[in-house]
Amino acid sequence: MKVNQYLQGQPCWVELASRDITVSKPFYRGLFGWGIVDLPVPQGTYSMFNLEGDDLGAMYQLPDEMVKAGDLSRWLIYFAVDNLDNTLVDVRGAGGTIVLGPHDVGESGRMATILDPEGAKFALWQAKDHIGAHRAAEANTLCWVELACRQTEAAKSFYSKVLGWGSQASNMENMEYTEWQVGTQDIGGMLKMTSEWGDMPAHWMSYFTVDDCNAKAKQVVELGGAICVPPTDIANVGRFSVVNDPNGAVFSIIELRMGT
Repeated sequence: MKVNQYLQGQPCWVELASRDITVSKPFYRGLFGWGIVDLPVPQGTYSMFNLEGDDLGAMYQLPDEMVKAGDLSRWLIYFAVDNLDNTLVDVRGAGGTIVLGPHDVGESGRMATILDPEGAKFALWQAKDHIGAHRAAEANTLCWVELACRQTEAAKSFYSKVLGWGSQASNMENMEYTEWQVGTQDIGGMLKMTSEWGDMPAHWMSYFTVDDCNAKAKQVVELGGAICVPPTDIANVGRFSVVNDPNGAVFSIIELRMGT
């Protein structure tokens, strides 16, 4: 489905910081069939993912000093905002931290990178010439974003103040789960991290739609990645798996089977 506009608070872009972009390119090209277009930027190259020419997200090479320091490959989720500067006032007031920006990205838009009060990282995007991803709700595109954290009530307060999200409890077996809403649309979720998570920090997870979770998880391994959570059914939703790309970036794939 083509996307022409994002409302305040909707996830609008994903970006991969890669330890080795020469490994990341064939992996994601093979897994999702994404085209990749390299754009020159002052810091090097910004590689745009696309389906049939429609932008979906991007990746870039982590600087050598960050790789040597042990920085891991990671996905970053961007949320649309109507006015970045006003939203950053809300970020500070709600206890968040601005770690990068705000700054303009040419004529494309204006962005900042944020840590929420528990340390989960995300980005904000005020569009100018580039709204973000131009496709959604189809195979090999972003379909869901999920916050894993321990202080769920604090998170509800923070994201409500910053992005205007509504929230409602979801009936998930053996876990506390919340669905995030922009208006009447469910755009993501939040699960409460228990002691079983150990000392893993709070974080955001990207979910990409696939036609066949089992086959796609097998392909992840064939392309050099690894499976963290094997394909698992979610009642009334579908089947998902958490995986690593060859550089260690974590993301999820999900085969949606609503009503099953």
